[in-house]
Amino acid sequence: MQHVVTAPQIPTVPVHGADGAGFPVHRIYCVGRNYVEHAVEMGFTGREPPFFFLKPADAIVPIAEGSVGRMRYPSLTKDLHHEVELVVAIGTGGRAIKAAEAMQHVWGYAVGLDMTRRDLQGEAKKLGRPWDIGKAFEESAPIGPLHRAAECRIDENTAITLTVNGAERQKSRIGKLIWSIPEIIEHLSAGWDLQPGDLIFTGTPEGVAAVKAGDTLHAQVDGVGSLQVEIVER
Repeated sequence: MQHVVTAPQIPTVPVHGADGAGFPVHRIYCVGRNYVEHAVEMGFTGREPPFFFLKPADAIVPIAEGSVGRMRYPSLTKDLHHEVELVVAIGTGGRAIKAAEAMQHVWGYAVGLDMTRRDLQGEAKKLGRPWDIGKAFEESAPIGPLHRAAECRIDENTAITLTVNGAERQKSRIGKLIWSIPEIIEHLSAGWDLQPGDLIFTGTPEGVAAVKAGDTLHAQVDGVGSLQVEIVER
């Protein structure tokens, strides 16, 4: 079919060792408040039922292996926050997937950042409005190369860290996820048909804080990979 305007390109994440092949992004799902300490710093406690929000696929800033990406400081905000996350890439879709079968649907993993206009998100919360303006803006999801699941080593002791200009801001381990990866997939697939190409940002640990233009962020999940991104003036 012909289009009446130029068709957008499919957002694509580089794949480690794939000689130029990439992972086409369908949707980006994010899990809210999925580490206890982060839930506490945001004013919540306990193992509340998981909830999700989405970012547009073209929110990704794909960062190639060993390079430093660039994210423009977004408009409207004076309080841009970093949130380092383990990203799960779905290779086989499905609905109502049981936790016991969930890992069969995982293609691989990456390190990602859920960048947040915290002041705009906070105002939306106070007014009972959607978070889109705080979460779902352009370049709000920098992501490093995807690694195939078989190449990754992830267990409860896997470290997840983020530094800003070399100073540690966030440090935790994957075992502190309130809802595990299989449980996330089970809950998520109860509400949506998961598709090949979906990305799931699994939540961030405590230590979220503001960044400014000129800052360089280094995010890492041991056994998966890392990414570096510089915040630049718009």
